[in-house]
Amino acid sequence: MTQPTSSAAQTNPPRLAGDGRSRLAPALDQIANWPWWLLVIIFLGLLILFEIVTNARMLTVFRAVSAGAVITLVVSISAYAMALVIGLLVGLGRVSKNRLAYNLAAFYVEVVRGVPILVLLLYIAFVGVPLFVSGVNVVGGWLGPLGGGLAAFSTRQVDFTLRVVLGLGMAYGAFEAEIFRAGIQSIERGQMEAARALGMSYFQAMRHIILPQAIRRILPVLGNDFVSMVKDSSLVSVLGVTDITQLAKLYASSTFLFFQTYSILAFIYLVLTILLTRGVRALEAWLTLFRQ
Repeated sequence: MTQPTSSAAQTNPPRLAGDGRSRLAPALDQIANWPWWLLVIIFLGLLILFEIVTNARMLTVFRAVSAGAVITLVVSISAYAMALVIGLLVGLGRVSKNRLAYNLAAFYVEVVRGVPILVLLLYIAFVGVPLFVSGVNVVGGWLGPLGGGLAAFSTRQVDFTLRVVLGLGMAYGAFEAEIFRAGIQSIERGQMEAARALGMSYFQAMRHIILPQAIRRILPVLGNDFVSMVKDSSLVSVLGVTDITQLAKLYASSTFLFFQTYSILAFIYLVLTILLTRGVRALEAWLTLFRQ
């Protein structure tokens, strides 16, 4: 004869061992996916910021170093804009069926990518610019009285800030060219064929059909390269351009406050790169919503 089952046992069945963990799993996943690395960086940044505000010596160092932030941003933005233009033109050459355009583009990419950026900066500043000025002087001499201003053009008239912008722009132009080439080739060939079937020319199809899709795909890589450009702009200090790295070197060598100076220098670069990275991700999210 079976025993009657109590009402408590009927209304409260025994729990399985994994029920509690399964209920906590979403919360645990959210905690695990938190950007803990960003919190650590923010904590360290707040510590440095607290030292800058409360320590008169650190505040003096910060003012001396941050004065070059404008030059750093101007050089980075100008050079990257130039790199994008060069990269787009050379990238189109890399996918062109014209053998002359293809070989010229390939020659530029292989040569520039094979030379360190610092060496390329020095070469353009001290070899490329003087050769260009000499060519301008020759043209001015051919023009006679009409080219008097060109004949008197001097290398010293070319500012070193302009030289480093040219150097960084040409250096990154080769990398951007390969990014544009990969983005263009990632678009299905049928897109171009359909555009040509509708009566578009090659350049119309590239402008209205291929490039808009390619740019959306390569935007994260372009954004990462811009962040890298900001960091590589520190190389211009070798040529005496007064960016934040150059000012930090000068201040540290004159005061021997190496720890304070270079800690603040790293802090400034870290703030710039994190802000730029977040801006690029926000732009990616906006483009994703725009596509939808």
